[in-house]
Amino acid sequence: METEHMQAIALADNISSHTAEAMLLAAESKAIELNVKMNIAIVDIGGNLKAFRRMDGAWLGSIDIACRKARTARLFDMPTGAIGELSQPGGSLFNIEHSNGGLISFPGGLPVVNDHGTVVGAIGVSGSTVEDDRVVAEAAVQAVTEACV
Repeated sequence: METEHMQAIALADNISSHTAEAMLLAAESKAIELNVKMNIAIVDIGGNLKAFRRMDGAWLGSIDIACRKARTARLFDMPTGAIGELSQPGGSLFNIEHSNGGLISFPGGLPVVNDHGTVVGAIGVSGSTVEDDRVVAEAAVQAVTEACV
C-alpha cells in the first residue's frame, strides 16, 4: 500500500483520492482473504462519492447498498450497525431509514476519522453477510488509521 498517501489524512480535512484508493485496495484485499465479492464505496466529508470499486462478480443490487451505507455513516457520523440498533421499533431513531432519501441501518458502513478526531468521510461495503461487510469496511479504516500513526 502507498503509506505516504494515506498519511495525508492525518492533517487533512477531507479524504484525498490517494487515501480513498488505498482504502479500496485494503478493503478488496480483505474481501479476497474472506473469499467474498464486494462493492466498496468511499464518500468524502460532504457524503459525496469519492471512490468506488465493484469486484468482479459482486452483486449488482449491492452497488446502491454500499453507496447508501457510506452516505449513512457520514450523515450521522456513526457506524450503520449502531443506527440499526437505535432504529428498531420503540428505539429513539425508529423509521430513520426512510429519511434523507433512504438510509441503510445494518452493518457495513463506517465513518473515517482523522487524527484530530474529525470525521472526514466514510466507507460502505456490501456484497456478503453484514458481518463480512463490516469486517471488510473495518480493514479499510484500520489501514488508514495505522498509516497515520
